[in-house]
Amino acid sequence: MSTFKFKSVIRIITIVFLLFTSAKLSAQNDSCHLRISLLTATPGEELYSTFGHSALRLTDSVRNLDIVFNYGTFNFEEPNFYLKFVRGKLPFYLSPDKFDDFMVEYQEENRGVTEQVLNLNCYEKERIYSLLNENMMGPNRKYKYDFTFDNCTTRLRDLIEKASDSTVHFGNVIQKAMTFRDLIYEYLNKNDKQWSKLGIDILLGSRMDVAATPYQVMFLPEYLMKTLDSSTIHSQPLVSDKRVILKMDHSKNEKNNLAHPFFLFVCLFVIIAFLSFSKNSFIQKLLASLDGILFFITGLLGILLIFMWTGTDHVMCRDNYNLLWAWPTNVVSAFYIHSKKGWAKKYFIIYAVFNIILIALWRVIPQHLNPVLIPVIAILIFRSLIYIIRRDK
Repeated sequence: MSTFKFKSVIRIITIVFLLFTSAKLSAQNDSCHLRISLLTATPGEELYSTFGHSALRLTDSVRNLDIVFNYGTFNFEEPNFYLKFVRGKLPFYLSPDKFDDFMVEYQEENRGVTEQVLNLNCYEKERIYSLLNENMMGPNRKYKYDFTFDNCTTRLRDLIEKASDSTVHFGNVIQKAMTFRDLIYEYLNKNDKQWSKLGIDILLGSRMDVAATPYQVMFLPEYLMKTLDSSTIHSQPLVSDKRVILKMDHSKNEKNNLAHPFFLFVCLFVIIAFLSFSKNSFIQKLLASLDGILFFITGLLGILLIFMWTGTDHVMCRDNYNLLWAWPTNVVSAFYIHSKKGWAKKYFIIYAVFNIILIALWRVIPQHLNPVLIPVIAILIFRSLIYIIRRDK
């Protein structure tokens, strides 16, 4: 959704200087020579661009200004960048850019851009202009990004509301109840990003399965664009003009079912199940090592899920039911899966039975658990049972 590109300091300083100069002049002149429009970019190939992007374009025909304001930039040189990114504490910035420079990026990435001119009065245009300039000052430029509730798209929605001297009546573009997960699935499925979908489903908890309101769906650029098309202000349509300013060359993405995680995990389960009955000592040693690796990885994953739930500001990572199968204690049990200790046998019996019940109740869990995980859990159950049976023998 964000551009993930931090503009050069010199360019920003230059544009800010022009904006402040223009802002002083506009106080003495009629502001109706301003035009405010929403730019909506189509999704790109990379994961960060899968959901599209939104920005606000401001043109001043008198002073020949054509600036795009973008709330989706951040600084790679931020101290402790990766730690802040993981913990949800990385500040995002409002950055201005010349319209032509902004469009170059989307031309290079073969992404379409649609422009909607907003039907605002002179006061509202000037108000937006003033708020943008205010947001460009010092610490006002940065904010704590939240993918669903406070991002580069919701910031523009909120800006339009704040600048209006009348109530903005947003339209309803959802025909049926859709959860936050349903909404992002639209884009992940369209681009066949099944591995990304699996990772997101593991990291994001049950709060993603809450139905989004017509107001909340505007966290996605395309839904903001569609909502504005059916919105009104001053009893008039909020969008006075709409046009595609950059067409995208549509190329059909071919799905590769052989690389689908479900297919690969099922194949892995079949191979492991088949080899488990082999009497070859080398194969059995290999499977024993694989057991330790699998359980250790699921334990690390469980620790990660707890950290994302309790140690970060990512709201959607809380209340994660994937912990029902990714037990953090597996980090320790991984070293005892072939041990003769009594507690080890009890542990793997409990783990196997618990996960059999989990699969049986898969559809009633109050969180959408990705079905791709079923063959993975089946492997863990199967190898636990193999250990228990062979230990008794």
